Amino acid sequence: MDFFTTSDGLRLAYQDEGAGLPVLCLAGLTRNATDFDYVAPHLSGVRMIRMDYRGRGQSAWADDPMTYSIPIEARDALELLDHLGLEKAAILGTSRGGLIAMVLAATARDRLIGVCLNDIGPDIKTDGLEIIMNYIGRNPRFKTRAQMAAVMPGAMVGFANVPPERWAQEVAHHTIETADGLTINYDPRLREAVLDVGHQPAPDLWPMFDALDGLPVALIRGANSDLLSPETVKEMQRRHPGMIFAQVPDRAHIPFLDEPEAMIAIAKWLENCQ
Repeated sequence: MDFFTTSDGLRLAYQDEGAGLPVLCLAGLTRNATDFDYVAPHLSGVRMIRMDYRGRGQSAWADDPMTYSIPIEARDALELLDHLGLEKAAILGTSRGGLIAMVLAATARDRLIGVCLNDIGPDIKTDGLEIIMNYIGRNPRFKTRAQMAAVMPGAMVGFANVPPERWAQEVAHHTIETADGLTINYDPRLREAVLDVGHQPAPDLWPMFDALDGLPVALIRGANSDLLSPETVKEMQRRHPGMIFAQVPDRAHIPFLDEPEAMIAIAKWLENCQ
């Protein structure tokens, strides 16, 4: 991992690999650059840039957890592009990363080449949000990664045909083994920031999605997603008729992105971005 310092003095981690079309990969809410480990071997002709958000992965924790917000994280993404000397990039955004991409479309559209959204849209189902709030900022109850990986097939509702080694990888990506049991590998105060947002009126995200008009756009949905509804997908398709769409069977929130349906959609999207 490499590091850069944000305008408010925080040290953030990133990876910069390959050559070609710059693709900035933005992960899910509590997650990190490893979200894209599965799709990375299948991408060619791209410069793959991954960032650990502030407070996540190998990035430093902020003094003020209220800076764990989408607008600040969008600013961090632009500052990373500036640090790398990149005028523009395509964005592959998983969940929260897709929300950041939409914010950037509305506020810094000239910096975007295209956007691929992984299981996220402008309207978010409350069922999925409630599940997220059940675990965010809390350490797993397991002593070892092996124990946690063993229960993942039953715990991850909506997922099927996932090999055991994939669940083991997922657990390894997002936990730390200690003598006292597993801990999360992000700042637990992220929960405070998310709760604070939940106490405020929900913003209308449709204008931000509409700001993607004219850009190459793709949408990947887990067929069993509890965050992105089929109705929202239909409205997104109506507003953006050229949007590439793929639905991944046996997946909920979120697809791993190395499923055949996801890889075909990403390849088409990258062609359009080129």
